[in-house]
Amino acid sequence: MGIVFKGAAAIVTGGASGIGQSIVRALAAREARVIIADIDGEGAEAEAAALRAKGCEAAAKTVDVTDAAAVERLVADVEKRWGRLDFLFNNAGIMYVGELLDMGDDAWQRLIDVNLWGVANGVRAAYPRMARQGSGCIVNTGSIAGLGPAPGFAIYAATKHAVVGLSQSLRAEARQYGVQVNVLCPGFVNTPMVRNASFAGMDGAAAAAAMRKRGAFAEPDQVAADLMKGIERDTPVIVTPATARLAMAILRYAPVTGELFAGRFMAAIRSFRSRK
Repeated sequence: MGIVFKGAAAIVTGGASGIGQSIVRALAAREARVIIADIDGEGAEAEAAALRAKGCEAAAKTVDVTDAAAVERLVADVEKRWGRLDFLFNNAGIMYVGELLDMGDDAWQRLIDVNLWGVANGVRAAYPRMARQGSGCIVNTGSIAGLGPAPGFAIYAATKHAVVGLSQSLRAEARQYGVQVNVLCPGFVNTPMVRNASFAGMDGAAAAAAMRKRGAFAEPDQVAADLMKGIERDTPVIVTPATARLAMAILRYAPVTGELFAGRFMAAIRSFRSRK
């Protein structure tokens, strides 16, 4: 299918900040009409107002992606408002960091509810409508943690592996109906989700500072720019930035080296563990 952004109707969940905000701005720059959906309603409205002041067509919706009925209403409202839905970016997500031994029920439940069910709820609401109209594009935000080992992020990685699997499987099904499906798999990105991550059984502030010092963090605008190119090229799995692509190449072609790096990363995470 040919991708056309100008005049398209788009929803971006988690659109008030981070990667989502950069996706919103990239869409607006391409003259798409955008609904900024976020649990942070004030942040979403502030972003929408800023875009409207520049002449863009944008609106905000306060939405908890774990609420299937609320996501269904969001998609139905957009379809009613603009007569169609061309893009859905299932981008909302959260992060927990720590050893799996220290992860409690809340970490399991929240990560699965937001990172997996949040995506599933969006797909379930949008895909049937796109299939009926014979066009559309669904972009799910995964992670390089969904493509390989991510020690210290085990539950997060489990949800992202699920998102990648869902996206790749749906892509094969959806092609018949004219619907494009892509999955975005970024590495470390300088976003509020990373800065405000929850930490289990460890000194979170020290660990976060160390992660920022050690890691090669990309900026959200670069991720959004790479994403737009990937959508236009219909790249199935869009890995960004270049350091993330290098990491995936090492895992694929030198798995022993990849395991070594993973072990060293876990040792760094474990050094901040408060439960020795």
